[in-house]
Amino acid sequence: MVDGRAADVRAAEDWFVANGLPYFVDHIRDAVAKRLRPARLLAVLLVGIVLATPIGIGVGLWADHWSYGLSSALTAVAVVFGLYALLALRAWLWIRWAAGQTLGSLSLMVPLVTRALPLLLLFITFLFINAEVWQVGATLDGGIMWAAVMLFAAFAVGFLLSRLPEELDAFDRDLGVDGLAGACRGTPLEEEAALLRETHSALPVAAEVTGLQKANLVLVLLVAQIVQVLLLSLSVFAFFILFGLVAMDDSVIEIWVGHPPETFIGPISRELVQVSVFLAAFSGLYFAVYAVTDELYRKQFFTTITRELERAVSARVVYRSMRQR
Repeated sequence: MVDGRAADVRAAEDWFVANGLPYFVDHIRDAVAKRLRPARLLAVLLVGIVLATPIGIGVGLWADHWSYGLSSALTAVAVVFGLYALLALRAWLWIRWAAGQTLGSLSLMVPLVTRALPLLLLFITFLFINAEVWQVGATLDGGIMWAAVMLFAAFAVGFLLSRLPEELDAFDRDLGVDGLAGACRGTPLEEEAALLRETHSALPVAAEVTGLQKANLVLVLLVAQIVQVLLLSLSVFAFFILFGLVAMDDSVIEIWVGHPPETFIGPISRELVQVSVFLAAFSGLYFAVYAVTDELYRKQFFTTITRELERAVSARVVYRSMRQR
């Protein structure tokens, strides 16, 4: 009996991991908590600085401009922290699941795109044919352009992190023992959930999700939203590249930026690429704000993914009950 219950616990832990919720597993969460201690993060930061310093100096000297060196150094530090998160913090597990869920439900983007994109393109297109935008966007060197894109991305992520926890408020507040069996149907915890419903009148453990477990839920929603924002931004970038090739004459660009356009690839000029990147990044920020605040989109997209997360919260209650016994 003990061996059977231990096998059920392991099966439940494997289910959490496969569904992008590794922090719901006790031993994984404990290991991640140790790796998030200030001393460990400080060590990662020092490693990033040690690696970023020669990279920044080398790129700056090679490009003969300080902005390239600074942006390269900051990118190197970000890459070090990203690799630490992917490997040591098991981030790749919830990134893989959230990205797969989003890419598997791209049809849900159609209603939002047909509502948000026309108005967005109408506004952005007027900026695209504006001389001041070309003077700003086309004259930014690569390092400053990269920093501007990262700034837009940081604002978008910050806004999403401030709003996405609201989608989780009802998960643990409305959970009861009667709903455990239905929520856990199709999981390794289905039989245990049915047994709890028969033997308990109330939840055997607290349903409130806190700490790293709540962070896991929020990060899953964040990754799913970022994937959609990235896809729309790439679509806007491709639109402006095509529109620029058709509508923008080199003589007009020369008048606006003060010099003949520089060739980037084939008929595509460097100035066109930079302006398209700048406007696509701005569009991504707009889309991130619109997607979270639009009620219809929240019902269509979040209903699918939050249903999975609600099931995970129910499974967590059953799992913790099994662990206690």
